[in-house]
Amino acid sequence: MPTYRFYDKIKDTEYEELMTIAEMEKFIKKKHITLLPPTQMNIVSTTGTIDGKTDDGWKEQLSRIADKHPDSNLGRRYRRRGIKEAKTKEVLEKHRKIARAKGKYK
Repeated sequence: MPTYRFYDKIKDTEYEELMTIAEMEKFIKKKHITLLPPTQMNIVSTTGTIDGKTDDGWKEQLSRIADKHPDSNLGRRYRRRGIKEAKTKEVLEKHRKIARAKGKYK
């Protein structure tokens, strides 16, 4: 439910109420109550990467998930690979590239 700002002309006061739209429409039908425009909104934004403000515990959890799913995007980004595994992958990619050029591999 939204919060609305009202002005009471009789009491000369400004206040906020939490109510539904239907309740607000009934409420402002009173002659001495005026609906005020909303105040400035608080906009929250984030800049940078997901790693920039992430604590080590969450990074470790992402690493565990990545170990279980090595071929996912998360696995490619956070998984700890050994030197042997990295070199093997490079060789496989090299041979796939050669095979694609010859038309043997799609």
